[in-house]
Amino acid sequence: MKPYNSNDKTKKEEVREMFDNIAPTYDKLNHIFSLSIDKIWRRRVVRLVRRLKPMHILDLATGTGDLAIKMAKRIPEAHIMGVDLSDNMLAVAAEKIRRRGLDDHIALYQGDAENLELGDSSVDVVTVAFGVRNFGNIEQGLSEIKRTLRSGGHIVVLEFSMPPNPLVRKMYGLYSNHVMRPVGGMVSHDDKAYDYLPASIAEFHPPHEFLDMLRKTGFEDCYRRSQSLGIAQIYVGRKP
Repeated sequence: MKPYNSNDKTKKEEVREMFDNIAPTYDKLNHIFSLSIDKIWRRRVVRLVRRLKPMHILDLATGTGDLAIKMAKRIPEAHIMGVDLSDNMLAVAAEKIRRRGLDDHIALYQGDAENLELGDSSVDVVTVAFGVRNFGNIEQGLSEIKRTLRSGGHIVVLEFSMPPNPLVRKMYGLYSNHVMRPVGGMVSHDDKAYDYLPASIAEFHPPHEFLDMLRKTGFEDCYRRSQSLGIAQIYVGRKP
């Protein structure tokens, strides 16, 4: 699916347009809708990445830089590269990084996760927070991630999922349809964006299928950790 369902643009082009449109209100709405639980999930990702002792981290779909900033604070010895399609999201990230004095730790680049301008085996860890489901071609994106990782390097993905419990899933669906969509559309002035974002979660691969995708791409020792009754998942894989 695509955010605007136009006939003359690819999903990638529409995703870039959508995030350019909602960048000014993205952080506020993200934290409100998640009741700031997303901050807990990111801290867990950072703890996991920190234990891997990386020196070079690539944060794909870095958005407004929340995960990159948390990693820079907790893993100060690492150099972090944040890459995103949206120039407007990167502009918000750059200002946040500047205010926190982290310019020497994080470098931002506009780029495409499926066609990275990075050499083979050039990073120790690749992180993606809430971005994989927006890839135009998920398999291609995972292949690019594997290419850029050194042997023994890790991919760490934080992504939403549909809760397995029927009652929790129903409540989540009601919240998405009756809170996220109308409020997000009103605040961001982009109704289509907040139609797309909840719908893209429901359309995304179930956790076991995404783990299979990681394995088929060539990652080993793949596992996941369910977050908050299955509302999100942390996926980990290692490049042989």
